[in-house]
Amino acid sequence: MAPPQGQMRPGRQLAVLGFIFVVLYLLVFFSGGASGGWKDRLEPRLGLDLIGGTRLTLEATNSIDGKPPTSENLEEARQIIESRVNAYGVAEAEVVTEGNRNIVISLPGQNRELTDVGSAAELRFRKVLKAADGSGVATAPTATPTPAPSGSASPAPSGSASPAPSGSASPKVTSSPSAGGQGGGAPAPSASATPSAPASPSAPAASPSASAAPVPQSIQEQRNAVEKKVGPAAWAAASALQAPADLTADPSLAEKLKPFGALSPQEIAVLTPQMQFNVPTITCAQLDKRPAASIKDEKQQAVACEDGAAKYLLDVAKVVGTDVDDANAVLDEASAWVVSLNFTGDGQDKWTELTREAFNNTGGACDQTALGQDGKCRVAVVLDNEIVSSPEIQGVLTGDSQITGNFTSTDANKLASQLRYGALPVTFEPQEQQNVTATLGDSHLRAGLLAAGIGMLLVIVYSFFYYRLLGSVIFLSLVLSALLVFGALVVLGRQIGFTLTLAGIAGMIVSLGVAADSFVIYFERLKDEIREGRSPRSAVPRAWIRARRTIISANAITLMSAVVLYVVSVGTVKGFAFALGLATVLDLIVVFLFRHPIMTMFARTRAFLSPRVSGLGRALPARSAEQDSPRTPRVKEA
Repeated sequence: MAPPQGQMRPGRQLAVLGFIFVVLYLLVFFSGGASGGWKDRLEPRLGLDLIGGTRLTLEATNSIDGKPPTSENLEEARQIIESRVNAYGVAEAEVVTEGNRNIVISLPGQNRELTDVGSAAELRFRKVLKAADGSGVATAPTATPTPAPSGSASPAPSGSASPAPSGSASPKVTSSPSAGGQGGGAPAPSASATPSAPASPSAPAASPSASAAPVPQSIQEQRNAVEKKVGPAAWAAASALQAPADLTADPSLAEKLKPFGALSPQEIAVLTPQMQFNVPTITCAQLDKRPAASIKDEKQQAVACEDGAAKYLLDVAKVVGTDVDDANAVLDEASAWVVSLNFTGDGQDKWTELTREAFNNTGGACDQTALGQDGKCRVAVVLDNEIVSSPEIQGVLTGDSQITGNFTSTDANKLASQLRYGALPVTFEPQEQQNVTATLGDSHLRAGLLAAGIGMLLVIVYSFFYYRLLGSVIFLSLVLSALLVFGALVVLGRQIGFTLTLAGIAGMIVSLGVAADSFVIYFERLKDEIREGRSPRSAVPRAWIRARRTIISANAITLMSAVVLYVVSVGTVKGFAFALGLATVLDLIVVFLFRHPIMTMFARTRAFLSPRVSGLGRALPARSAEQDSPRTPRVKEA
């Protein structure tokens, strides 16, 4: 028996659907992120293939010896780069590997500078042992303390450091407000963190060996090639130097060392740190352009420049990026942007010990040329091949610390992001960056929308031809589903960054077939009920009860498929799966809150009882003939 008609109140369900529409489009027009005119507020966020964007190809090398990376390292690098890109707040970013060396990054929207996301972000904290002039000017090294550099570090897009104006404050490393210890520029350490007495100035300078490990064969071969290029005399003269040469005192030495000034950055990178530092004709211009990972080895001394003119001999790295637990861009008490560093347990111990060595100048490791304004050692914060800052350590830092400088909000967040997600296991060289124009995207968008429109039109034409009045139910349901999907795309684009791509449009087109299947299931079940002898009014609720299970099962399978595809896929395929799942869920809402109640209302009209109008076809005539033929009363003659 069919349930009584009084149990079905279609007005309530339609009211719920209307409420959903009102709330959704209030969010479309007035939610956070809605700006501009009415047309602008109705625009969903579009992907790279529809509005253009930026595509960058990075080529990976494992080290300066040119060996290709392993597949595991390349995949790990891809994941780190993807995390960095996602930290920009860009949706539908695609980061994929190509071959055994390349990683391709694609970002939709406005054109961006992407080379920084491929920087290795190898963080090293190294004491500054010696300082020399790196401008190439032939001067003798000074014996007086060198003041701290006047320019603070402001990371460039590549994550490197660029000097600030000369009037800016000296960079320093400070302790975070919540942590113990003293920072650069702070008063003398408190009793709770009193450093030991500084070493005597007369203590001998320590100069650890630059190379404790054997030199790789590939590097040695490159050194031999450089030796052959500069000549035996120049090589012998450079190898004999124990300190930066005074070319003004020995013009013949200047002539011998002149060939080093013509070496390429790649050739400079294979020289020993002592040779790079002591040969005055090797300039910062050459050192700053060395290939990535040229000073990656934390157990080796290194040479790097600051401000493009100050050349530093740096100690082995006693604190590295893996000792940093977290990094965040914050505003300090002076409302200046700094990068706050939270160290791991072991990392904090290493950092405290390093600042103690620098503050006390243990063993006189830092010579007079490398000391800061207050006569204390400096610790260089080295990111990849360049120095972010080289602050003077004015206390033993026993807690989390900050890297300060003339950072903008963008620069500080960029550096913090690189440090937070860790260093890349391989290094990259940008090969090709393309700005994808929207011309092709517009044609794709028009083609996709045209395909969607044609698909919907064919479904509607077939529906009216086959189901007639019931075709209007299909038409209205598809329109309502489309409006719900469109509104959801606009809101989700603002709230979670969902970006509509051509693949997403394809997912919505596929969902049309799923929606059409649910119509066919319901209407054909309705015909079966009428053929079994029930009236159209009683057949509608009974057909709904029986068809509902099949409709839910079919949509659930589609939804599960979309979820699985979304989880296991990457890139634009995720957009396809998300759009398909979203359209399927919204179709179920329309099925329950519109299709069933509207059919209940239609069943109470006279037009629904007409075979020509209702679209029930031969079901109603067959039932009428069956009722009229065997049960027609006959009058017999007396």
